Amino acid sequence: MRILGYFNYWVVIVLMMIGFYTLISRGNLVKKLLGLSLFQTSVGILYISMGKVLGGTAPILMQGHDVIYTNPIPSVLILTAIVVGVATAALGLALVVRIHEAYGTVEEDEIHGRDRQR
Repeated sequence: MRILGYFNYWVVIVLMMIGFYTLISRGNLVKKLLGLSLFQTSVGILYISMGKVLGGTAPILMQGHDVIYTNPIPSVLILTAIVVGVATAALGLALVVRIHEAYGTVEEDEIHGRDRQR
């Protein structure tokens, strides 16, 4: 079964499409932030899946051993992406709170309608 060999990539595609669909189809700003977070998570899973070497170990040098090492750079990049993702979500949620205070709603259509009335 060749399809099962690419299971990680199928999971990434499904999560990415769910996140993207949620981002573009929902009018609720909190749901949009959740879609963005899911999309970012799927990209992280993609990088980790591509960086894994079959039979590879952590890149710790050992004397007298001929070992295959896994590249640590994708893991380091994803750690940075996680921090950026948390900061993006926190800033987005703070903006949603301020929008809710100003407009009394977090629905995009209602916000646009109230802006047109002003």
